[in-house]
Amino acid sequence: MMMLPQEGLGRRAFLTSSMALTCSMLTACARPRQAQFADVDQLVRTAIRDSQAPGAVVAIGHEGQIVHRYVYGNRALVPQQEPMTWETHFDMASLTKPTMTALAVMQLVEQGDLHLDDPVTCYLPAFGINGKRSITLRLLLTHYSGLPADLPLEDAWSGKPEAVRRAMTSPLANPPAEKFVYSDINFITLGLIVEKVSGLALNDYVSRNILTPIGMTQSGYLPDTSLKPVIAPTQYDEKNVLLRGVVHDPTARRMGGVAGHAGLFSDAHDMCLYAQALLDRLAGRPSTFPLKRETLLLMATPQQPAGKVDLRGLGWDISTHYSTPRGDIFSHHSFGHTGFTGTSLWIDPDSDSYVLILTNRVHPSGGHSVVKLRHDIATEAARDLGLTSHT
Repeated sequence: MMMLPQEGLGRRAFLTSSMALTCSMLTACARPRQAQFADVDQLVRTAIRDSQAPGAVVAIGHEGQIVHRYVYGNRALVPQQEPMTWETHFDMASLTKPTMTALAVMQLVEQGDLHLDDPVTCYLPAFGINGKRSITLRLLLTHYSGLPADLPLEDAWSGKPEAVRRAMTSPLANPPAEKFVYSDINFITLGLIVEKVSGLALNDYVSRNILTPIGMTQSGYLPDTSLKPVIAPTQYDEKNVLLRGVVHDPTARRMGGVAGHAGLFSDAHDMCLYAQALLDRLAGRPSTFPLKRETLLLMATPQQPAGKVDLRGLGWDISTHYSTPRGDIFSHHSFGHTGFTGTSLWIDPDSDSYVLILTNRVHPSGGHSVVKLRHDIATEAARDLGLTSHT
């Protein structure tokens, strides 16, 4: 087990030379970052001691920098124990949805190639059967499409063409625009639209238009086998093979590892780059984030049908039963997302902060939960940043 040293004390704890003359030690003037976030670290240690996850990487960003990072536990327990590191790559699972697929869609919207309130059938005509003709891109992005949660997995189908057929012919679970139901089919369909309109495979589109501009050199789909030693394994598949560098999500796996709802692998460094670029763009600062501020604002503010209480942006969660990673203090203008494997990112533009939590909580045999850990870390992180209440 290891803990990384902190990256500086930040602007608020900076001491001028004149102030330094009055203090014999730095700790006499400002609480060190290590002590400031000690309760966050304790939450991580306790969760891992209680087997909620094998290990964790936590990063807290504030006012333009990583003010705290903590690495604890193991990235692998079987077939042998391996310590967690800051450089560990994780299967990001559903964090793929807002960070990559929704952003790709909004880039195409910004360019005029897509329109949010167009029916899906404008781009994928085969989608229109079984009552789906009125479903728009906006309804897919906010999970108000009425589609069921996932493609049927009971039979042993495989291959992207079969996944496409099942998505196109899927029946509805609810009337469109009536109810929030989180659905992988929504983002499978959005990924197909990106491919159709751009003429690129989704992973190639993302690499060229998102990862490269931001500088996320450690991220992508279908990781090379040379990366396997630094990838956190998840769990055993149906053939009793440990998934390591192969996407955990069974639908994405059957589709070949690249899908709109899952498939991204990344690490803490790259995800912090993403979160900071996003915050910089929202704040009007210089940024590598590949979207205009006004377009990003659409993604990060409520876009669900009028009168609905489950608040969703275009890809991002704002206020639903999935919003526990906000904690009790971060602003109601904050937003984020989680991934089934144990990943989460929550971003608060009001306080210029983010909290990134990366775990492989399903390793080695699934069944563990980090829902409470996400909530508690966010609450404590906000408190340690000096935030006191919702705004």
